[in-house]
Amino acid sequence: MAEEILQIGQDQGSAASEPRPRARYPLTPFGSGFSRLVSVISAGLLLAALGSILWFSATVPKLDRLDDPDRALDLMVSRIMEAQDGLQRSPAWEQRVSEWMVGSSEKERLLAIQWYQELAATTGGPAAKLRLAILQAETGQVQDALEQAAQWWDLDAPMPLYSQWIVAAYGTQSLARERAIELHAALADTLEAGWFYNRLASRLAQRTGDHALLATVERQIEAQGLRLHTRSNRLMLFEVGCLVVGSVILIGLVCWRTRRPNAVRLHQPGVPPPWTGGTGTAVLLRGGALGAVITAAFLTFPPIEHVSLRALAIPLANLPLLALAYIHLLKPAGLDFQSGFGLRLERGQLGRLTGAVLAVVAAGLWGEWVMGRAADALNLTNHWTEWFDPNLVWASGSALTVSLLEYVVFAPIFEEIAFRGLLYAILRRRLSFVPAALLSASVFALAHGYGLIGFVSVLWSGFLWAWMYEKTGSLIPGIIAHSMNNLLVSLAVMALLRG
Repeated sequence: MAEEILQIGQDQGSAASEPRPRARYPLTPFGSGFSRLVSVISAGLLLAALGSILWFSATVPKLDRLDDPDRALDLMVSRIMEAQDGLQRSPAWEQRVSEWMVGSSEKERLLAIQWYQELAATTGGPAAKLRLAILQAETGQVQDALEQAAQWWDLDAPMPLYSQWIVAAYGTQSLARERAIELHAALADTLEAGWFYNRLASRLAQRTGDHALLATVERQIEAQGLRLHTRSNRLMLFEVGCLVVGSVILIGLVCWRTRRPNAVRLHQPGVPPPWTGGTGTAVLLRGGALGAVITAAFLTFPPIEHVSLRALAIPLANLPLLALAYIHLLKPAGLDFQSGFGLRLERGQLGRLTGAVLAVVAAGLWGEWVMGRAADALNLTNHWTEWFDPNLVWASGSALTVSLLEYVVFAPIFEEIAFRGLLYAILRRRLSFVPAALLSASVFALAHGYGLIGFVSVLWSGFLWAWMYEKTGSLIPGIIAHSMNNLLVSLAVMALLRG
């Protein structure tokens, strides 16, 4: 990769030396003292917006970010466990591929226990304590589950009943069939259908030799596990296909870097841009500040809850930046958005575009795999609330459509223009590829407000999309790769948790 980066710099040196169209307006329209003051105020607003995101991420408890964390975690852990049940019934090669891609089932069970320990300690809810005990027992920590249940006898209802369930299902003392029937009836009336109910019902049936009940529960477990495994398996196979094909193209780009340095070049001149760094910085600060104010207005006032108005939030927030960029950057250089950011392609370039997209998607998947292994080695995890999106899980059809439109269409287009087309391009006027890409990707990652693992993941994606902009001279590959990334994440959440 280091050699490839050096080659990128060599390619762009010649492109940058090509003559630029003559500017029709002054290249420094923000040179007055008042304009500098406006830029300083804009920078302050942007820093305040970024600071509020970081403050929220660092200080607001993760569980407080969801209206109903008990319901959310119940759904998520239930579906993860059910998908594992389906995976265990799949061929051995599928199990090995899944473990290689996402990690072991044992790791997911231990993570689920940690999540429920946090929830039980935070909310103290009876349902969270019961589900924690079931998870512990099903993961081999039977004694811990029984010790917890023993402390529930003297508590208020329904804790004594929960204690009886755990002791009857996982204890060693004999259990009369009549007593098991009573406990199962109470279980059916109290606990919602799902993995936790099925596990307790299955254990009670095993303890008393109730083969009819056991067969019924096992059929439910098998059917749900197969359904979830089929959904997840399709996405996994698609990702593996992209990884294999994209890796071949990526290797080819590295091997052919001297013979075919412009193998995926789609547009000239690319970066650095024709406008000055000072003008570009002023535009970015002012447009970004106005966008932050508009976003805050949408988040503050009730109209954001209206689906049709919410769909306009991202385009309206980015409209000032686009207008300022056109007026002060593109138009004076004789460019429009298509020619300025490489958004116009010929039909004959579709092969190059496809290769560029698959290469950067494969690089992203490899990066995610490496980060996953490193996180395992360092015992680091991202919090489950960071990828649980209620809009993708519980929203109505219209609200879901708006969310997908935001994630898959609006965010990739506007974020690539802002962070790669403008911020990265401005940094490239003074810096070489690597520091410019890292700085722009760092701001991009900070703006998402994730934890450490999420930050590194977004940083890597931003770096790759800047690399592809540098390599192709067009934002289109980055936009498509960004869209594919968001779509795959959204589909993964929906396949596991929705319906």
